[in-house]
Amino acid sequence: MPIPTRGREARKRRAGFDLRRTALGFALIALLLVGGGTALRAVWRSVGHRPLAAVLLLLPVAVALVVLRRRRRARRVAAAVTDAAYGIVDAGLAELDAAEAARAEEGPGEEKRAWGPSRGAGPVNYAALDPDAFEEAVAELCRRDGCGDAEVVGGAGDLGADVLATTPDGRRLVVQCKRYGPENRAGSQDLQRFGGTCYAVHGADVAVVVSTGGFTEPAVDYADRCGILCVGPRELAAWSEGGAPPPWEAAGRPAADDTPVR
Repeated sequence: MPIPTRGREARKRRAGFDLRRTALGFALIALLLVGGGTALRAVWRSVGHRPLAAVLLLLPVAVALVVLRRRRRARRVAAAVTDAAYGIVDAGLAELDAAEAARAEEGPGEEKRAWGPSRGAGPVNYAALDPDAFEEAVAELCRRDGCGDAEVVGGAGDLGADVLATTPDGRRLVVQCKRYGPENRAGSQDLQRFGGTCYAVHGADVAVVVSTGGFTEPAVDYADRCGILCVGPRELAAWSEGGAPPPWEAAGRPAADDTPVR
């Protein structure tokens, strides 16, 4: 004679106590009870307006009440409702766990590689900004691409540093901003002054000069020798619009005759 196992399996499934699962199960049962009460109240209100329809709706309810008078069947119904509620909860928790596992497999490196313009952002004419606004715009680009602590420190006594930040991989970033016109490129003297302070004074791991007017050939040569990254107008536009990674990830050598992008 076969031994029924359904009851044992149900008891085994409910044996392990899970606070989150139990709380969600009770919440779902409460919603079902509230929904049933709301439906009964609506039926009661409709008795005065449509007696025949109300009688037809109440008839199966009366039959159900007669059935539920038997204690044994009431327990079965309650158990069935509870099992159904827990089944729904288990399915939802399984989907949440699967989503968390998928996010864990992506790893933290995915966020570090995420760079690009904000949704809906258009090209910015950096050469049209005043010097203070230009420094803040460069700091905002750094923050957008993972340097959450980027701040503008330029001003009197800044010793060549306009923006200080920490790159996503933990390096010290020091940026000098040159908001020059198309006929005024950053020269070797500009780079030499910055090179004399960016490492020794500010402790830079990554030193960057951003110039809206481009750079002269001697300035580019000096930057190459000292490990300073030069970001001209074309590189700045590509960085801003998401066409190139931030300078601390991929340094591009600007041409000596670089001119602003219009």
